[in-house]
Amino acid sequence: MGMADKRQHTETLRVWDLPTRVFHGLLIAAVCGAVGTALAGALDWHVRFGLACGALLGFRLVWGLIGGHWSRFRRFACSPVAAWRYLRGRSRPDEAGDVGHSPLGSLAIVLMLVVLLAQVGTGLVADDEVATTGPLARFVPDAVTAAATAWHKSGGQWLIYGLVAMHLIAVAVYTLRGRGIVAAMWHGDKRVPADARWPSSRDGWAQRVLALVLLACFAGAATWLAYL
Repeated sequence: MGMADKRQHTETLRVWDLPTRVFHGLLIAAVCGAVGTALAGALDWHVRFGLACGALLGFRLVWGLIGGHWSRFRRFACSPVAAWRYLRGRSRPDEAGDVGHSPLGSLAIVLMLVVLLAQVGTGLVADDEVATTGPLARFVPDAVTAAATAWHKSGGQWLIYGLVAMHLIAVAVYTLRGRGIVAAMWHGDKRVPADARWPSSRDGWAQRVLALVLLACFAGAATWLAYL
């Protein structure tokens, strides 16, 4: 069957809504900014980028409950058993690895969110005793501040480096296999079998305005923390 014949038996499905795609791009920029400013010693900017990461992560947690169909956490088949089935090529139809996040991808994304949240959380209460103190450090015991600072500057940092490297490798592998994962995250659509009847993610102006208001609320909270 030629390419034209294959396309006749497929249809375009909106998988990633615009708020999810914008979040993805902004989070990449914020994480890169936080890492770069930390390495450069520009710690005031490091804190700003860290707070931006926190605002974006807060938005994503809520959007994972009310966002587009494929962006919701309930669509993540992220159990180790599901990931093992996916690696063996035996995923169940309801796990939809070829549409939204694959079980392995879901597991990786949940892990990334947890690690980033831990890094932001420890940064809020960290104190390097030289130039930078987290905005909430004065509200927690010294022992908590010391433990948070140690994690933030060592284990958490290296975990993020490792997860980012794994993410880039996975994207490269999917791209070489013709999965079009980068393009789908750019324009939001995937081509699926016409008879699959997968639901499309809602991505109208109502959802986009709701996402903008939600993100503005978290950005406001991050700004308040910056001046606390």
